[in-house]
Amino acid sequence: MYSIAVRDHVMIAHSFRGEVFGPAQRLHGATYVVDAELFAAALDADGLVADIGRARDALRAVLAELDYRNLDEVAAFAARNTTTEFLAGAVFERLRVKIVAGELGAEARRLCKLRITLSESHVAWASYEAELVAG
Repeated sequence: MYSIAVRDHVMIAHSFRGEVFGPAQRLHGATYVVDAELFAAALDADGLVADIGRARDALRAVLAELDYRNLDEVAAFAARNTTTEFLAGAVFERLRVKIVAGELGAEARRLCKLRITLSESHVAWASYEAELVAG
């Protein structure tokens, strides 16, 4: 299995509901380093998993929708705790839509798996990984 990865970051604000979150129930900020790793069983005719520039641009576009936002005010996340794990899944789904729509190029539609990792710090991170099913 071949893979490429691109990295960016996103700055958000949010709060959590539930005693388990202690002081994080109050509004607070977070900066996540976001890694998107794309997998293919074989390289394309040009020897690529996918165009790394297009992958970087697609990730930036997904993160731009969340950057400098209070996630408590984002309708799509209403009544959800926007934990690192949850956000990894949300970024995955938004990037998956772009891949399936061909925004990384027609050849990238053969990608078979995607992993999104959000790092809260150098010692804590969460990921969401799943197979990609082209439409």
